Amino acid sequence: MNKRLLSLAVVVFTFLCFVSVTCSETVPKDQKKVTTEGKYVTVVEAYDMWKASPEKVKIIDCRTPEEYALIGHAPMAYNVPSKLWNGKFNAEKKEYGLDDNPDFDAAVKKVVKPGDTVMVMCRSGHRSAMSVNRLATAGIKGVYNIIDGFEGDKIAEEDSYMKGKRAKNGWRNAGLPWTYSLDPKLVYHPGK
Repeated sequence: MNKRLLSLAVVVFTFLCFVSVTCSETVPKDQKKVTTEGKYVTVVEAYDMWKASPEKVKIIDCRTPEEYALIGHAPMAYNVPSKLWNGKFNAEKKEYGLDDNPDFDAAVKKVVKPGDTVMVMCRSGHRSAMSVNRLATAGIKGVYNIIDGFEGDKIAEEDSYMKGKRAKNGWRNAGLPWTYSLDPKLVYHPGK
């Protein structure tokens, strides 16, 4: 009897070790995706965690409302932008500017309850890393960075006709459910 219990304990321990290794808790190679919390998941892991406990797992999409609405989003993701589009074009960077959303921390705190698992997603994992750090500073600890984001990473191979396109990984590229439909309970309401 003791041998069977010991064998079962070894199997359970091995399984738990396997599960912990398969989660992306290892530090991402891209330093812009690294957070002070050190908690990382891929989009597939995030979706699986949400499916297992949709009431307790909150996915925060920290992209701008424009990105959330026009590019699409995970249907269960709350849009709480950490940065807002300012409409100023930066010719040197060849992009429009974004300013910090002063309401970000407070808006996330309205969505998240004590005991919830919180995961933050952006386009590719950079803004979400900054957002995780910002939430940690605001007292929301243990937040995961969804490291491949909604659109994923850019293809870097020189010989690929997709070079520079965000088609490598990410929520949409993984074939996970996504939508353009806007749920009033999930969209960002400034000042509310």
